[in-house]
Amino acid sequence: MERKDFETWLDNISVTFLSLMDLQKNETLDHLISLSGAVQLRHLSNNLETLLKWDFLKLLPLELSFYLLKWLDPQTLLTCCLVSKQWNKVISACTEVWQTACRNLGWQIDDSVQDALHWKKVYLKVILRMKQLEDHEAFETSSLIGHSARVYALYYKDGLLCTGSDDLSAKLWDVSTGQCIYGIQTHTCAAVKFDEQKLVTGPFDNTVTCWEWSTGARTQHFRGHTQAVFSVDYNDELGILVSGSADFTVKVWTLSAGTCLNTLTGHTEWVTKVVLQRCKVKSLLYSSGDYILLSADKYEIKIWPIGREINCKCLKTLSVSEDRSICLQPRLHFDSKYIVCNLALGLYQWDFASYDILRVKTPEVANLALVGFGDVFALLFDNRYLYIMDLTTESLISRWPLPDFLVGEASWLNGLDRHNDTGLVFATSMPDHSIHLVLWKEHG
Repeated sequence: MERKDFETWLDNISVTFLSLMDLQKNETLDHLISLSGAVQLRHLSNNLETLLKWDFLKLLPLELSFYLLKWLDPQTLLTCCLVSKQWNKVISACTEVWQTACRNLGWQIDDSVQDALHWKKVYLKVILRMKQLEDHEAFETSSLIGHSARVYALYYKDGLLCTGSDDLSAKLWDVSTGQCIYGIQTHTCAAVKFDEQKLVTGPFDNTVTCWEWSTGARTQHFRGHTQAVFSVDYNDELGILVSGSADFTVKVWTLSAGTCLNTLTGHTEWVTKVVLQRCKVKSLLYSSGDYILLSADKYEIKIWPIGREINCKCLKTLSVSEDRSICLQPRLHFDSKYIVCNLALGLYQWDFASYDILRVKTPEVANLALVGFGDVFALLFDNRYLYIMDLTTESLISRWPLPDFLVGEASWLNGLDRHNDTGLVFATSMPDHSIHLVLWKEHG
């Protein structure tokens, strides 16, 4: 058939086809398909895909595509990335989607970073780390060997671990290498705290001592307690040191001269923990930025105002039971916004601005002790395991086998970021005088 005759015939057929009812149109198409050969069927298949499958991510403006993507869950988004290169490019460019996905998993977000591909990679890293936690494969262990007697005191800061032992020495270790950096002949320590230049020890001989790392020399001696010192803390900006003792008192000292500025009384049991920290919230009793001292005994937590002018009046006393039937455990957590401790009933969390009890959580496993508490995770242990609790669901999501007696400091409890899920999680004193370390595994 000539081209001109074919076009005329096709126009006539088209007019007739359009005048048919839907059922008749379908029967006509079925008949034409039955008459078609392989070439015609292949042509039909290729054109149907183009006509029926509209790529809306390609056709829509980018802003509308981003708006639609926000309604999808992250796992679906990852599946959509496999559809085509174009889809992967658009989805990977949506910064808000991936930031939200990371934030929902408890990851700390730096909003100044607007690179969408960066946040997609971070999300994939989060998924891997959370799966490792759930599969109990996030940690690994190592040991520090060097003491010749039981270790009683541990303090961790910035990749360094300080240990105080019954062998009358204190050592500073690099956790990443396992090497001992400094060793000082001291006394049996119940408490230690350090910085780059000095070490402060609280021994069982009723004193507090300050040492210089580089020379091992004793630079200050704080005398005044009548019983063993269980906890120490200090602040170089204020120039003061605080100590809690079995003589039921808290003493405030000048860090440079070693003189006692004040003796805080009111406790009726051993003071097992003191924490000196700058406050981040405001209340009727103090302002944001003020320094606050917390001291804890077997039944109570006392809050004191601390500054350059020392005030010995207790601002507030917190307790769980008025009849003292419930004991507090000595591992007190204070992050300048919340006070958290645990007892036989479970975790107790107080709001530091109002002193209201925000949380009373009975863990799934009985008799767990608190080690660390953050905005997203809590770290607990019993005589067999280290546990991680997801505070959003209040469920235990991971555990790791441990000996008893342990201590640690972990910023990741406030949420994971790109850098804080590395290094030391925990340090444990062992009966063979070694230090058992629990460390984050490197990402797979």
